[in-house]
Amino acid sequence: HLTQTALTRRIQKLEALLGARLIERTTRQMTLTALGREFLPAAQALVQETTRAVRQLKERTRRSGSHFTLACVPTMATQMLPTLMREYAQRHADYRIRLIDASGYEIREVLLNQQAEMGISIQGPKHPDLVETALFDDPLMFFCRDNHPLRRQKSVRWSEMNRDDLIVVSNFTATRIVTDYQLARRGIRLEGRFEVQHHATALNLVAAGVGCAILPASTCGEGDRPGVVRIPLGAPVVKRKIVLLERRGHTLSPAATAFRSLLLRKSQ
Repeated sequence: HLTQTALTRRIQKLEALLGARLIERTTRQMTLTALGREFLPAAQALVQETTRAVRQLKERTRRSGSHFTLACVPTMATQMLPTLMREYAQRHADYRIRLIDASGYEIREVLLNQQAEMGISIQGPKHPDLVETALFDDPLMFFCRDNHPLRRQKSVRWSEMNRDDLIVVSNFTATRIVTDYQLARRGIRLEGRFEVQHHATALNLVAAGVGCAILPASTCGEGDRPGVVRIPLGAPVVKRKIVLLERRGHTLSPAATAFRSLLLRKSQ
């Protein structure tokens, strides 16, 4: 709202710009001049159009800020993310999430192409246009059936594994690349009898009794899969780092900001 004095000054500035009087002023009243009466409908239409445009812009901003797209590696999407999304939905009933489950490489491409606001991925090569925030370490573990010879051990050494029944993920996956790199530094070469593309496939084969597998701890929680046992790996301990990726210089929507805060709090 404008004070009477401020309104008078604005009208005077407009009159100075036009070079004509729009209002006749006396000590008792103000009335429109002929030019003022002619200008009034156009001025009213301009104010109404501006008000409508501002209202539409506010509504568009509200709607766009109420949802966001998140890219995530499949292991996080099956284990950590469901619990996180449930709490997020309870806290923010009006916010919506579109989830893209993809590989670590694909997540970076999705972010750079502006198809998602954030990504939960495995730490990989740095990119100048992406900002990385560490979330937690995801150690590799030994998964086997509950009748496997190593099932009762508190930890399994890499040298104890039998390649004849070992299931490994493809060397094109981020997990395998991280694993091979860390093992190579210690002179260890990972070989298996069966090779698959996805962690879920390897876990299914373990559950079916085909063999044992080396998978991230996030693949399956303790006791989540009947008949499957997971045991920590040692000598050496191999971990992959889970990170949050965002585009550098991008301002997150309100929905994404709320999710980011919850994610960081739960990852501490």
